[in-house]
Amino acid sequence: MKVLVVGANGQIGKQLTHLLQDHEGYTVRAMVRKEEQAAPYQAAGIECVLANLEGSVKELADAAKNCQAVVFAAGSGGATGYDKTLLIDLDGAVKMMEAAEQASVRRFVMVSAIGAHHREYWSEEIKPYYAAKHYADRMLRQSSLTYTIIRPGGLTNNPGTGHIAAAENIRGGSIPREDVAKTILLSLDEENTFRRSFDLISGDTPISEALSSI
Repeated sequence: MKVLVVGANGQIGKQLTHLLQDHEGYTVRAMVRKEEQAAPYQAAGIECVLANLEGSVKELADAAKNCQAVVFAAGSGGATGYDKTLLIDLDGAVKMMEAAEQASVRRFVMVSAIGAHHREYWSEEIKPYYAAKHYADRMLRQSSLTYTIIRPGGLTNNPGTGHIAAAENIRGGSIPREDVAKTILLSLDEENTFRRSFDLISGDTPISEALSSI
C-alpha cells in the first residue's frame, strides 16, 4: 500500500513517514509545501511531492495519484491566526478528501482532536480550531471514503509506550506523538477502525489490541 502523508513536515507526520518507510508492507510519499522541507526526505531516499492545501483540488489530486491511502496530519499550527485554521484545518482537509476521491484513493485517516465531536467539550481558548476539526470530521464521515478519524488528546514529546486507551468518548488526557504515529500506522489495515472515529490517549493496552477491540 502506498500512503500519502499530508503534513509530513509536522511532528507526527515526520514520525509516521519514517515508520512507513521502514515498514515492509508500505511505501510512502511525503507531501510538503517547500523545497527545503523536502530536502531531508529526499536525502533519506523518501519520495516527496510539493503541494499546498491552499491550492486547487486538482493539485492535491495530482499529489495523491497512484496512492492507496491518505493520512491527513496537517495543521495550521499555533502561531497562525484563525484565518489559517479555517483555510487549512477545515477547507484544506475537505479539499484533500475531494482530491482523494478524484484520485481514486479509498482509504483516508484523519488526525483530529480529542472531543471534537462534542461541542460541550471544546476548549474556550481554541474554540475556532475545534469547530474546524468538528466540521472537517463531519464531512469525512459523509464522504465515500473508507475513513478512520483519530482524535488524540494533548500531544507530548515523551517517548512512546506502545500502550493506549482508545474509545468513542474520553474526557481529557495526553499521549506522546510517537504513539499517535504508531496508532495511525496500525490503523491503516485494521478493518475494525474502518468508518470509525475514536478519542486517543495513553493507556494500558497495546496499540494493536486496543484498535481491534474499539
